[in-house]
Amino acid sequence: MAAGGIPRKLRTAFQALTVRNYRHFAAGHLIKQHGTWVQFIAQDWLVLELSGNSPTALGVVTGLQFTPVVLLTLYGGKLADRLDRQRLLVVLNALSTGLALALGLLVTTGHITLPLVFAFAGLMGSVNAIENPVRQSFVSDLVEPALLPNALGLASASFNGARILGPALAGVGIWLVGLGPVFLLAALLYLVATLFVLGIRRNELYGIGPDGVAGYGRGVDHGRRARAARNEARIRDGLAYVRRRDDLWLVLSLLLVVGLAGFNFQLTLAVLAKNVFGTEAQQFGLLTTALAVGALVGALISGARRSRPSTYVVIAAAMAFGLLEMIAGFAPTFWTTAALLGPTGFFMVFYAQATNQAIQLGTAPEYRGRVMALFTLVFLGTTPIGGPLIGLVSEHLGPRVGLWGGGLISLLAAVVVLGVQLHRSGERLRVTLDPLPHVEVVPAPVKAA
Repeated sequence: MAAGGIPRKLRTAFQALTVRNYRHFAAGHLIKQHGTWVQFIAQDWLVLELSGNSPTALGVVTGLQFTPVVLLTLYGGKLADRLDRQRLLVVLNALSTGLALALGLLVTTGHITLPLVFAFAGLMGSVNAIENPVRQSFVSDLVEPALLPNALGLASASFNGARILGPALAGVGIWLVGLGPVFLLAALLYLVATLFVLGIRRNELYGIGPDGVAGYGRGVDHGRRARAARNEARIRDGLAYVRRRDDLWLVLSLLLVVGLAGFNFQLTLAVLAKNVFGTEAQQFGLLTTALAVGALVGALISGARRSRPSTYVVIAAAMAFGLLEMIAGFAPTFWTTAALLGPTGFFMVFYAQATNQAIQLGTAPEYRGRVMALFTLVFLGTTPIGGPLIGLVSEHLGPRVGLWGGGLISLLAAVVVLGVQLHRSGERLRVTLDPLPHVEVVPAPVKAA
């Protein structure tokens, strides 16, 4: 029975892959994310080389890369609710290909400068700012609603799987052939991802009929997207929808703080590896890979979830993440840090994915593009502020402070949100010791009529 249960659980964990369109999307997404991480690592190393190992310069390029998230993501969500998501993804992936190709040629020919790197970071960030809400909301067009939690979990697993191989591939590539060819590899991966998106069958999309018109497909929300398109899917309507939903704005508020302080590993690990441990590019890739291994496991476990996670699950995961990031910041050696980054990555993605699922599964289909744009804005839009701030803290107070300080702020934010949730709901926590220590939520007492 136990032996038969394992294959059954594996089938459940990968159930969304039985849908042909989702397989094409997942393959393209996995390849695209490999290209993204290859480019991120190569870009960070290029900035450090051109700036004389300046953490502030690395913070600036990180901020420029994510500043368009603040400016364009909500507009991207509006486009996702109004236009054809598949065609948008094809165009955006093609733009990513062209930018990576141009950057690779400039590096290869020796014409690259630090201001040019800053410019390309801003351009690529603009493409990604629009692409993120389109891609996230497109998942609901690929599978039936019952498979959506699994599809979201597998998309996150794909993202974090790329974080394992992508940084290692970039590190080895920089070591063997130099930075220019690594950027050209990223362009090739973006191109292949575009071809996979083109291979998605339009007549099998949920919410899109054989004639390509939204509103006549097989999905339960088929008429709503058409009505949203006619009403122009206004951004302010999406914001008002979230404001009316306590369960949505509370988890988004927590994500705002955690994203600002805790999700800056792209910067903190690069500075920690080069300025504290004195490692080369391939060892820097190992730190990011250690984080990603745990993240991949967290994504797969999140993908097995069959229903919407509660607010308390989101808060508990945020607490665990903040605590582990703090401990990793105090780790004395390279290998101790790498070992601690595994569980840190697990709870980082378990928390982020629980937040994603709580929002996606709790949002009406006609608002999904705009609400996921707000999620992306909060998730990634904090980086233009957090990146430079963490860079300054790391340069003046030490790289370790940037890491453990982010964990401490994330932990405190989760505690505050827990208090707000308990106050709002009237519930309370009870700690019991039998048979093992655990915490349970006690429902609010029912008031007499």
